[in-house]
Amino acid sequence: MMKITIAALALLVVAVAAYEHKDYHSHPRYKYEYGVKDPHTGDHKSQWEHRDGDVVKGAYTLHEADGTERVVEYSSDKHNGFQAHVKRVGHAHHPEVYGHHEGGHSYGGHGHGHASSYANGNLHQYYH
Repeated sequence: MMKITIAALALLVVAVAAYEHKDYHSHPRYKYEYGVKDPHTGDHKSQWEHRDGDVVKGAYTLHEADGTERVVEYSSDKHNGFQAHVKRVGHAHHPEVYGHHEGGHSYGGHGHGHASSYANGNLHQYYH
């Protein structure tokens, strides 16, 4: 009986040694691109990204309200972590004058025309 147990144990050791454990971890890999160019709303942006294993590289751009374009280039890997470089392309343009009304006064910057005050006796305009 002892010989059968030893023989069975020896066969088990040989079977375990012959079996190689393989890690079937898949290697992540992808590429994508995305973009919008809407002349009606002025929405202009794009993005791309590539991944190969643990290395990711990409960039995105978008048009800012001031007329400039923001460009962000990024990368990520085991050794350097996530890094992004941001650039602004172009010159910002702003309106010359805010809230300018022709030929009148602006009362608090809201609405158009002239305002009447109840305190200065102008009630007769409204109640005849």
